[in-house]
Amino acid sequence: MLLLLIIHAAAALLAPALVRWMGRRAFLVLAAVPAAGLVWSVRTMGTVQEIYHQWIPGLDLNFVLRLDPLASILCVLVTGVGALVLLYCSRYFDDDEPRLGLFAGLMVAFAGAMYGLVLSDNMLLLYMFWELTTVLSFLLVGHYASKARSRRAATQALLVTTGGGLAMLVGIVILGRLTGSYLLSDVVAAGPGLITSHSWLTGVGIVLVLVGALSKSAIVPLHFWLPGAMAAPTPVSAYLHAAAMVKAGIYLVARLAPGFADAAAWRPLVITLGLAAMLIAGWRSLRENDLKLVLAFGTVSQLGFLTVLVGAGTRDMALAGMAMLVAHALFKATLFLVVGIIDHSTGTRDLRKLSGLGRKQPLLAVVAIAAAASMAGVPPFIGFVGKEAAFDALLHSGLPATWGLSAGTASTLTLVGLVAGSALTVAYSLRFVWGAFGAKGEAEPSAKVRKLHAPSPLFLVAPAVLTVAGLLDGLFAPLISDIFADYADTLPGSQSYHLALWHGLGPALALTGVAFLGGGLLFVAREQVVRLQWASPPLGNADRIYDGVLRQADVLSQKLTGTTQRGSLPLNLTTILLVLLVLPSVFLAIGTDTGLRLKLWDAPLQVVIGLLAVVAALAATQVRNRLAGVLLVGVTGYASGVIFALHGAPDLALTQFLVETLLLVTFVLVLRKLPPEMLDSNSIGRRGPRAALSIAVGTLLTVLGAYALNARSTLPIALQLPDLSYLEAGGRNVVNVLLVDIRAWDTIGEISVLLVAATGVASLVFGHRRVGTAPRVSDVDDGGGGSLPPPENQPTASSAQEPGFPESSPRSQEGTTWLRGGDVIDPRYRSLMLEITARLVFPTIMVLSVYFLFAGHNAPGGGFAGGLVAGLALAVRYLAGGRYELGETLPVDAGLILGLGLLISGITAGASVLLGAPVLSSAIIEVTLPVLGHVKLVTALFFDIGVYLIVIGLVLDVLRSLGAGLDLQEESDEEVRDADNRESLEAANAGDWTGSDPTAHTQRKEWNR
Repeated sequence: MLLLLIIHAAAALLAPALVRWMGRRAFLVLAAVPAAGLVWSVRTMGTVQEIYHQWIPGLDLNFVLRLDPLASILCVLVTGVGALVLLYCSRYFDDDEPRLGLFAGLMVAFAGAMYGLVLSDNMLLLYMFWELTTVLSFLLVGHYASKARSRRAATQALLVTTGGGLAMLVGIVILGRLTGSYLLSDVVAAGPGLITSHSWLTGVGIVLVLVGALSKSAIVPLHFWLPGAMAAPTPVSAYLHAAAMVKAGIYLVARLAPGFADAAAWRPLVITLGLAAMLIAGWRSLRENDLKLVLAFGTVSQLGFLTVLVGAGTRDMALAGMAMLVAHALFKATLFLVVGIIDHSTGTRDLRKLSGLGRKQPLLAVVAIAAAASMAGVPPFIGFVGKEAAFDALLHSGLPATWGLSAGTASTLTLVGLVAGSALTVAYSLRFVWGAFGAKGEAEPSAKVRKLHAPSPLFLVAPAVLTVAGLLDGLFAPLISDIFADYADTLPGSQSYHLALWHGLGPALALTGVAFLGGGLLFVAREQVVRLQWASPPLGNADRIYDGVLRQADVLSQKLTGTTQRGSLPLNLTTILLVLLVLPSVFLAIGTDTGLRLKLWDAPLQVVIGLLAVVAALAATQVRNRLAGVLLVGVTGYASGVIFALHGAPDLALTQFLVETLLLVTFVLVLRKLPPEMLDSNSIGRRGPRAALSIAVGTLLTVLGAYALNARSTLPIALQLPDLSYLEAGGRNVVNVLLVDIRAWDTIGEISVLLVAATGVASLVFGHRRVGTAPRVSDVDDGGGGSLPPPENQPTASSAQEPGFPESSPRSQEGTTWLRGGDVIDPRYRSLMLEITARLVFPTIMVLSVYFLFAGHNAPGGGFAGGLVAGLALAVRYLAGGRYELGETLPVDAGLILGLGLLISGITAGASVLLGAPVLSSAIIEVTLPVLGHVKLVTALFFDIGVYLIVIGLVLDVLRSLGAGLDLQEESDEEVRDADNRESLEAANAGDWTGSDPTAHTQRKEWNR
């Protein structure tokens, strides 16, 4: 089981490269992956297997896979239909199809996600696979991303199914807490007890889980996303929306039914909504002219039928449900694939433009007619077997009392609904066959049909195999009955009924005949039926209701945002600080005692450092020069670092010093674009209230810290961390071990935030183009740089110098240069001493950063500190040599470094699982090498390398955006000003003073000077 999941993941990653190499033939290779899963599923059918792997025990999230009869049935469908659909894709798409490699990878990934979903026994793991199928469905439905219809359909499907999934997650947590286990098998086994002991809370959890299941299976009123999803390529419709994803909700209902079918809310919700979906969607399909939409509404109708069968909670209904589950996957996938062939061959899916196709393509017509016959319930197909079993179950076994009705009345009403829905199924099945292949009274085929190109034999293989499978399942129904009964027997009821093609003459067969008769009459009167369709449905149009809800949500969000987000930073900060001040103060006042034990200082030096920080903070509020204010604020940060060092926390002190230094550099880069002085006219509000609020917040934080220190009632866990960090993680530096092992999940979140922050800063500065490297000196020589052009009367570089370099370059006669980027800086802004210093200290700083990286597990340092040191080295090169020097120092896209760092950290997390350890836990490897001797390697080092790269990428991105990006903007503005000045000078030299600026003469004299 686990190996097959890994193979699916690997194939999904390799699919784009494989498609680039082989074109559409790559689908033939990729089809072997789910085919292997099919072989394994068939060989293990009827057995029960389980795999348990500890993952995140603290969250009860463990990797638990369980194969049982129900999972086996779904595994066969997912892998079998998946393999055939991938085979079909090798002829459906052309080699020049846009994003074909990505599509192939997503399809294989979806097959793996569905495979994992039906095998998951841990409900939290099931939810992860559940949402993975949602995301992959969104990407597949939106394959034609250039089309607005595809983007809307993908977004609609994502919002509806994700909303249902979030509700389901809450229900999972409720059921898991009530049971004391998140294993699905344990929850189902405990279901009857939960219903008895926690009836109300259990009902809430069940309803929330059903919301997720019914939204996934497109059951009324959350059905409207499925017809919209027909904007996807036909293979997606055949696999996701007929055989796989929409079955996830049906599977979950079937999985929970043995334990919760007797809950008060279960049958009224499941049976009522299932019947409503069957009838409403079946009726709606009779007016559609797009063949895919006919099948889409028919799919919603059949999913409603399946929901009733598997959710009824009786043995015979469940047996019929398993038969119909398989039947629906086979005939509906076949019909979607047939529509894809029709569309591919004729260029249309409009049944009004198709006539005579049956005569032109008889083999395709036979395949489609056979699949439609199974859908309508015609013998000898499996669709007939399942539908007759459903009628027989309601006639003989019946339902328990539901909706406050007696068992007999509830069974009768449900049976009437199913017969009516079956009549609609017969009607739209006939309409589909007639619309796609009928002659429609015309002697000659329609224009679209006359121009068709015949499909290749390989194109017909997938639908033909699925149709034959549906026929064989019907003919050998007694053989598969035992397979389905392994699951059905877990529900209450007599075990005497078995699936068979012929049960003799009886009421069930008579009801099948009634459905045939009713469906035939609806088809004959199809024009009248279309006229009877409501232009405005009495319950409203679900699609328009969805649009209305989104519009109202937009209006509400705009009003809320307009009220709370005025675009004023002082107002936002005031609101945040007031909330921070009021709420904790109230809880402190009513919920704590006043017994505080305070120790003001450990050494007199701490008082001196603290007073220095206080003085710097007060001075920062008084100065008007922005740079001075930034420096004073930096003093408070450095003072905090000194306090850390005095308390024996060198790691914290080192990080504090590095962060403060880097922040000072960043502030200086930003301050270049701001006026040097802060004016009182720019302040919002009076200084007195603002000062009072600041003092109050500072006092509150001090009090909270004091209470937190005094709240400890036992020995602090910090006393155990030194031994724990060395014994468990192989490191003596407790701080670093906390970051890369004990609390590595926090670090994953933090580095992800760093990556997002870097991307956000760069996007704000560059706007339309995020990627790219800093410019290099060669860009200037090639004419692609941004060097300042000299004025017309300014001397240019001499012929003895390289082109593009100013005359006053510090380049010596021997051609020596300290920083290449410095050669293209305007001589007015150069510092030879700074360039020499930067060139000399840069290697030392980089060596120091690497030392911090490798020594951090046992000594002060680590990936974060090492990355900051390397970032400061880049900042020194940039400040000395400008943006061209930044490109010469590290000619790599910052985004690439950021992504590589996150990838390395993520791989380290996954490698722990493969090694049998919890996520992000360290493994210690000790070897003896010939020269180096005994070497002890902790795998957390690789995680730290990822952090190191992310910090470097962040600094490079900040320097590239706030530094180089603003440099380029400034130079562009200066070039514009110079061009304006030159135009004025030319006009002055020509003696044209008419209409010129009165100061033009002065400008001319100043320019010449």
